[in-house]
Amino acid sequence: MLNKAFFLGLLMLISISATAQRPQVKVDCKIYQVVYSEVYEQPLSVSYKITCIDGKTPRKGLDFYTNDSIKTSDNRDYEGNVWDKGHLAPAAHFNCELSTLKTTFSYLNCVLQHEVLNRGAWRLLEAYERELSKTQKDISVVINVDFSSFDKLTTGGCVPKGFTKTIYVAGKPFECYYFPNTDPKTNDFKKFLVKNCK
Repeated sequence: MLNKAFFLGLLMLISISATAQRPQVKVDCKIYQVVYSEVYEQPLSVSYKITCIDGKTPRKGLDFYTNDSIKTSDNRDYEGNVWDKGHLAPAAHFNCELSTLKTTFSYLNCVLQHEVLNRGAWRLLEAYERELSKTQKDISVVINVDFSSFDKLTTGGCVPKGFTKTIYVAGKPFECYYFPNTDPKTNDFKKFLVKNCK
C-alpha cells in the first residue's frame, strides 16, 4: 500500500513540473513564427514574410495581450522605464486586415527594446523592408534576439543585449544588421549593417 508521504511527494513533483519555465517554445502564429523563452519572458527569434506593404487598418484601441499557455512578459515590465513594447514582426507589415494586425500585438511578438532604437533606426529599417518588397519578390526576415548578456527586471522580464536582423530575398541572405539594445545616437540604420550574414 502506498503511503501518504509518497502521494505528497508526487503532488509536489507535479506542481513543480507545471510551473517550470521552458527555455524554448516554438509557436506558429501563421503570419510569423516565434521561438519564445519562458525563462527570459522574451522571444528568442521571430521570422516572417512581408505580405502587406500599404495596408491602412488603424491600430487604435489595440494593446498587447498575453498567452494562456505560455508565460510571457506583460505590461508591468514596460512601466516607468526606457523599454518600449517593440514589435519584432512589425504591425505595419500586417495591417491589411484587422485580424493579422491583432496577431502582431501578442506578447509572443514583443521585446524589451530601447525606446530610441524602436522609434528611430529600427522603425526606419522596417519601412525600408516594405520599400524593398516593392522591387524584390519573396522578402522574408529573421530576427534573433541576443541574450549573451542581459538584465533581469524585478518584474521578471529580461532585457536583451541586442538584435540581429537578416533580410532574405528569394531565400538568400541579402542584408544583415546588428543593433545593440541601447540609445543608438543615430537613426541611420545602414550604420548597423554587418558584413557577413550568418
